Amino acid sequence: MTPDVARTIELRPVQEADLDLFDLATTCKEGTGAYQWFGHTSLRGLRRTFQENGLLGPEGGVLVIAVDGRPAGRVEWFSSAWGRPATSSCWTIAVGVSTEQRGRGIGSKAQGLLVEYLWDHTRVERIQAYTDCENWAERRALEKIGFALEGVLRRAQWREGAWRDQALYSILRP
Repeated sequence: MTPDVARTIELRPVQEADLDLFDLATTCKEGTGAYQWFGHTSLRGLRRTFQENGLLGPEGGVLVIAVDGRPAGRVEWFSSAWGRPATSSCWTIAVGVSTEQRGRGIGSKAQGLLVEYLWDHTRVERIQAYTDCENWAERRALEKIGFALEGVLRRAQWREGAWRDQALYSILRP
């Protein structure tokens, strides 16, 4: 598919009504996509965290991907470290685009907006992302916005009865 160039894609804070969309996206393999389905989990934790901090905190957060003002998914970031957190922390980012919006360039645009947001509002030097080695759409999306492949994390993720290799990407502060 070709990107929807005429659409306005932006990120915004999560509103309570968005949580229903998140619930639908995480209750089945079709909602999450083949590379993010880890089985059924409680949805209460996300709602509890939303009540506590609106899903925006010092250790990470969630923003809604809005396409022409309508929710189309979410981007997330969480703190990671390659050593002691006080001196070696970075952000790890993730994206989830609703089923009907996939394949249109929305995920790569949203991740690019998230990277810009994190550069503008946090002091990290490094942002990273990882995905299943077979998830070529996400790998191309990351490369499109400037992420570089660093390597493969062998058998790093358990999903659907097997260990899966993960491709690790990063981008450094300009």
